[in-house]
Amino acid sequence: MGEKALSRRGLLAAGGAGLALPVLGAPAYAAAAGPGQGQADLVVYGGTSAGVIAAVQMRRMGGTAVVLEPTRHIGGLTTSGLGATDTGNTSAIGGLALEFYRRVYAKYHGTPVTDDSPARYTFEPHVASEVFADLLAEHDVPVVLGARLRSVDRRGGRIRLLVTDDGRAYAGRMYVDATYEGDLMFRAGVDFTTGREGNAAYDETLNGVQHRDKHQFVHPVDPYVTPGSPASGLLPGVSADPLEPNGTADDAIQAYCFRMCLTQAADRIPFPKPAGYDPVRYELLLRYVQAGWRGPFYTTHPMGGGKTDSNNNGAFSTDHIGRNFGHPTGTHAERARIHADHVDYQQGLMWFLANDPRLPESVRAQTAAWGLPRDEFTGHGGWPPLLYIREARRMVSAYVMTEHDCRGTVRAADSVGLASYTMDSHNCRRVVVDGVARNEGDVQVGVPAPYGISYRALTPKRAQCTNLLVPVALSASHIAYGSIRMEPVFMILAQSAATAARMALDRGGVVQEVPVAALQARLRADGQLLQWPPTEPGEIVVDNVSATGVTSAGTWLSSTSTSGYYGSDYVHDDNAGKGTAWMRFRPELPDAGSWDVALWWTAHANRATNVPVDVEHAGGTTTYTVDQRSGGGKWVVLGRHTCAAGTAASVRVRNDATDGYVIADAVRFTPA
Repeated sequence: MGEKALSRRGLLAAGGAGLALPVLGAPAYAAAAGPGQGQADLVVYGGTSAGVIAAVQMRRMGGTAVVLEPTRHIGGLTTSGLGATDTGNTSAIGGLALEFYRRVYAKYHGTPVTDDSPARYTFEPHVASEVFADLLAEHDVPVVLGARLRSVDRRGGRIRLLVTDDGRAYAGRMYVDATYEGDLMFRAGVDFTTGREGNAAYDETLNGVQHRDKHQFVHPVDPYVTPGSPASGLLPGVSADPLEPNGTADDAIQAYCFRMCLTQAADRIPFPKPAGYDPVRYELLLRYVQAGWRGPFYTTHPMGGGKTDSNNNGAFSTDHIGRNFGHPTGTHAERARIHADHVDYQQGLMWFLANDPRLPESVRAQTAAWGLPRDEFTGHGGWPPLLYIREARRMVSAYVMTEHDCRGTVRAADSVGLASYTMDSHNCRRVVVDGVARNEGDVQVGVPAPYGISYRALTPKRAQCTNLLVPVALSASHIAYGSIRMEPVFMILAQSAATAARMALDRGGVVQEVPVAALQARLRADGQLLQWPPTEPGEIVVDNVSATGVTSAGTWLSSTSTSGYYGSDYVHDDNAGKGTAWMRFRPELPDAGSWDVALWWTAHANRATNVPVDVEHAGGTTTYTVDQRSGGGKWVVLGRHTCAAGTAASVRVRNDATDGYVIADAVRFTPA
């Protein structure tokens, strides 16, 4: 390629420190007339976690791939401080995404990675960087850093090549846009949207303006420069926009922040004071503290190594509310200004909390006990190099994921991966309501179970582009994207996108014509989970609402309040009538033989830890004790038993002498 090769150690530095480094050279990308002018089966724009996984999957399927990253950092937010993985139901994570988290576990424990290895979902940034470096090096994937997109040559509905700011052209047979902003998608002329649709657009309930109670001021705070005087103007960060009714469409974007990696190590770097520090930016927070708020002001989720992933927490925190609206469609210069403003705001916030003498000593001491680690982001003084772009452009394709998909009332038949996180939007605006400051936009509503992502949500409309897939800035409403927008889901969808790209190359090169059944079969073979609950060959399931096979005694109440249930609901004993309630599940088994018996429940801190479960089988009855405070939302195998054909076998859940709520939901018999 005409560039200097970058060693695995060098790539690690690129991911862990964001250093300006040369190109990773490898034989996967064939050079032609000059540097950057070869052709690959797959050109991936965006070296995010999704970008790395897409390239690796193409290489595993025998194709060539190159990753173009506009910054100097590899791995996206996974290596830029977001080490407390927003997983939802971890049992819904499969394929290369699960392998990534298994590799993280192996890094910490020095063990080999196998299909049975444990996974670890919390990690330090440099560990995630090491894992991505290993994957790229093992698969000979070339990575070009600082490759910022200038233009796209699209002809006849196909991208022919893209050109970066340095004038280099990159030609691919297929393309994946793995950026958070959807920049390649935009340059290719694909339909997109930004902001929040109104509820009416897709018959939703959680879209548009949302004035709710989370991350909200719990003490009244005057928002005016001179307290009590609207004529004096508003404090920084407070908008003069009126609060529109819930469900109203607007152009607001949920707030961004940096996911800080903090430490209390003796050699920590104290929070820096920005050159343009202005304490007036935090006057509203000062008044909030003076009104009685004592924190928390940010999270301190432990990652290992004495470090944290620290995120927004509360009414006034690390989210720079309302100051990112120009980012999704902004120029490079505009985005750079927004990035710098967020650095100044968040570093100034931490300096304010640790040093301002007007704050109580307890608040200052609490913050000053933390600092930035010297061994993370070393090229940035310990500060994360990437801003957390929670949402930007979203493609509009033939299928738009909506709240209905998240709630399971609509199910896409062409699922290519699962999402399971809460429908989650951070606040979008800070406004004045009845003379006090109020935040608007935060939504935190759980989903009942993992749900499938439509393949059509990853592909543009056919008339617009036939050789592009978009696994990150995919087609979804604002609130559905709030659930989908998690790093493991991006990796899941990137693997599926690259698989589809490889299959499209073998079938004429049109991504919209990839046979869904064949694609799903290959994805399952590679460990992807496409439906929930996952099925096993020959399984027999009896749900609490099944028409036959269910009998009970005592009082059982239906509920859907805790997510992760099987089917339409679950039942519980209301933590009452101990020793009087039981529910028996009796399947009709087609054959005699060995059967694996599994139980499903929803977990919660109020559940019983000692639920007796009787399995009746050919050899008698075996009683298990189940802790329902954990392990919920998935099949938990109780044991393997020999059972006769017919209805002789059963599973009975009892509430005898239990120490909390007892859940009865579903059982499964799988032929061994």
